[in-house]
Amino acid sequence: MSILINKDTKVITQGITGKTGQYHTRHSREYANGREAYVAGVNPKRVGEDFEGIPIFGTVKDAKAETGATVSVIYVPPAGAAAAILEAVEAELDLVICITEGIPVRDMLEVRNKMRALNSKTLLLGPNCPGLIVPEELKIGIMPAHIHRKGRIGVVSRSGTLTYEAVAQLTELGLGQSAAVGIGGDPINGLKHIDVLKMFNDDPETDAVVMIGEIGGPDEVEAARWAKDNMTKPIVGFIAGVTAPAGKRMGHAGALISGGDDTADAKLAVMEECGIKTTRNPSEMGKLLKSIL
Repeated sequence: MSILINKDTKVITQGITGKTGQYHTRHSREYANGREAYVAGVNPKRVGEDFEGIPIFGTVKDAKAETGATVSVIYVPPAGAAAAILEAVEAELDLVICITEGIPVRDMLEVRNKMRALNSKTLLLGPNCPGLIVPEELKIGIMPAHIHRKGRIGVVSRSGTLTYEAVAQLTELGLGQSAAVGIGGDPINGLKHIDVLKMFNDDPETDAVVMIGEIGGPDEVEAARWAKDNMTKPIVGFIAGVTAPAGKRMGHAGALISGGDDTADAKLAVMEECGIKTTRNPSEMGKLLKSIL
């Protein structure tokens, strides 16, 4: 049992023939059960070829039919990435993980509307995310594998770099992870903090959660309010952007303070009210979590 993926998951790489897709597929394949997991690539112009033994299909639908894959990871450049997401959604995969950064917001609006119109059961992680990892089972995405250890702490984060920071701190303190999930920093994305918290709450292999957010948007506040009434496991929280000026975008497209509730201080206050232990110092995330176990 683990959330979203496990050692038996079969994965398709969309964009497997590009430099980024090749690099990260190769590294993911070398981690834990990756050799068995990565079963297909997609490129309509390279059908019948292979990448280091992974067969390349013309469509996600064909790849799924031939291999039984249920998850895809997308390394397609921004101009074609939204179409790649929709192709995976239309093939009715269980989970689509989009790593691509810089997809136009308008394209993602279309994706969201289309997924709603189809009443799609496909879960979307990202875009502009590092992916996810179940340590010692499977990694899908760009996170550095060597910092992760198998354990019982869940990590969910909008920031890739801060995911790695939290994981490295936990590992150093002897606390392994059940899963680490990067949800991405774009204004329109798939799974939110609240969705991943629900999964960790239901997961018998997770004992506590680190939740990392950013300025901009209501997601962390909604997750905190849900957690107050429903979460049975302790959470520690951090919000990046305490010193960010209003109206200035900080790194991620979604990290933009547009109202009073979007600031780091406002989010931290709500999280504290909802019983989440927070820190303003990112180097203290691991220690804070250890202190509440």
